[in-house]
Amino acid sequence: MPVKSTFTIYRSLPRFDTQAASAVTIGNFDGVHLGHQAILQRLRQEAAARQLLSTVVTFSPHPRAYFAERANRPELYPAQINPLRDKLQALAHHGAQQIVLQRFNQDFASLPAEVFVHELLVQGLNTKWLLVGKDFKFGHQRQGDIELLRKAGALYGFQVETIDDVPSPEGQRISSSSIRTALAKGQLERVKQSLGHPFRISGHVVHGQKLGRTIGYPTLNIPVPARCAARSGVYIVKLYGLGEQPLPGIASLGVRPTVMDAGKLLLEVHILDRVVNAYGKLVKVEFLQFVRNEEKFPDLQTMMAAIDNDASSAREYFASHGL
Repeated sequence: MPVKSTFTIYRSLPRFDTQAASAVTIGNFDGVHLGHQAILQRLRQEAAARQLLSTVVTFSPHPRAYFAERANRPELYPAQINPLRDKLQALAHHGAQQIVLQRFNQDFASLPAEVFVHELLVQGLNTKWLLVGKDFKFGHQRQGDIELLRKAGALYGFQVETIDDVPSPEGQRISSSSIRTALAKGQLERVKQSLGHPFRISGHVVHGQKLGRTIGYPTLNIPVPARCAARSGVYIVKLYGLGEQPLPGIASLGVRPTVMDAGKLLLEVHILDRVVNAYGKLVKVEFLQFVRNEEKFPDLQTMMAAIDNDASSAREYFASHGL
C-alpha cells in the first residue's frame, strides 16, 4: 500500500546532511504509472528490510528534452504527463524518502559510466542496494549497462537487482510513451488503467482575463506544462482542494484561440453551479471524460452556445455517475 512519508529533495550530491546508506532506483518516472509503482513498492520493501533510505534518482529536464534542445529538434521533445510537483508528490506517496532531482545538462550527459557510479551512487548516496530495469543504460553515450553495475557493486559493496516490466490488462508493456499516446487521443479510460487512477493535474489558481465572468462562466485558471501530454479540448472534471468534497466541473485545456491569437497553454475550470474565490490556492483537477476538441469560434455568441452544451453534458454525467 502507498504510504505517507516525509521526504527530502536533493538538487546536488553528495548530500549535505547525512551519510546514511541508501536503497536506490533511477529513472524519469513521468506519470508514476503502475510499472513505476511496482518498482517503488519493491524499493520500499527492500529499504525497510535492510534499514536503508529509499531513494529515487530522477532527472530535470527529461534527457530526451535535453538532447532535442541541443539538436534544435523541438519535434523530438517528449510531452509531459506530470507537472514536476505532481511527480515528486507521487514518488513520496509511494515511499521515496529521498528524491535526487538531477539536473540533466552537458556536464551530466558527458559523465563516463564509471564516474556516474562513483559520484552518484557511491559518494553521493552511499548506495547499498540498487534496483533498475533490465535494459537500463547510463553514462556518456549510454555506455554503462547492468554488467558494469554488477562489477561496480562487487567493488564498492552494493547489490544490483533488476525488475521486469509490468504488463497492462491486455498484456502490453505499461510505459510513459503509451500513456502519452493515449492522452493525446483523449483515451482517459486507457490512461486510468495504466496509472491506477484517473489522470490528474495540480497547480495554483492564477488570475486570468476575467472573460468567463462576463459570459456567465467564471473559471479557475491553472497553468500547465507547455508540453502537457493531454489533448487540448474540453473535459468533464472533478476539482479537489477547495473543501472536504470534490467539486463537479467542466474544463478547457488549450490556448483559447477564440480570444487570443498566441496564448499560453492553460487549464480553465468552471465549477458547476457555484462561485468560489480560489486565487493562489493549490488545487487538483481530475479528468473524467473527453467532450470535444478545442475550437476557434467566429464570435463570442457561438462560443457561449458551445459552452452551454458542454456544461449540460457535465451535469448529465454527474447526474448519472455522481461525485
